Amino acid sequence: MVYCGYLVSIRHLFSPRYTEVNCMSANNRQAHSPEYYPGHSCEDKASGRLLLDQITDKWSVSILFALCSKPLRFNEIKRCMDGITQKSLTQCLRRLERNGIIARRVIPSSQIAVEYSITPLGRTLEAPFQALFNWTIEYSSDVTLAQAAFDARTTE
Repeated sequence: MVYCGYLVSIRHLFSPRYTEVNCMSANNRQAHSPEYYPGHSCEDKASGRLLLDQITDKWSVSILFALCSKPLRFNEIKRCMDGITQKSLTQCLRRLERNGIIARRVIPSSQIAVEYSITPLGRTLEAPFQALFNWTIEYSSDVTLAQAAFDARTTE
């Protein structure tokens, strides 16, 4: 989406500053008018921003991609995520579980094992995430060209 001449990321649309501007300048632009977002109040956007931050943070998308094919144990997920700490993985899994995106199941065995899987609610994110991934594949060369053009401008 282009806003005031800048490319706006999905997460940026729900940032506190954008939401505040969006709510305060409704008379200035059509994009900021209540009709532009029918049925969505500023409070809706603020809660949506919090949820979006939680499901698109540094590790959540990668975890969900790893769990798409099959349920995994904690250490299997950790091996899939290059560079994640045990603490970060635990916090992210708890956040996703709390939001109903993944389910946690304790496996009774001689050693305690925990398995994580995607819930039906979490499966609804598969199509939007796949669309984002497809976009990155399709437009990565365009982004690379834009980055090179930007870098050339800033070094002059």
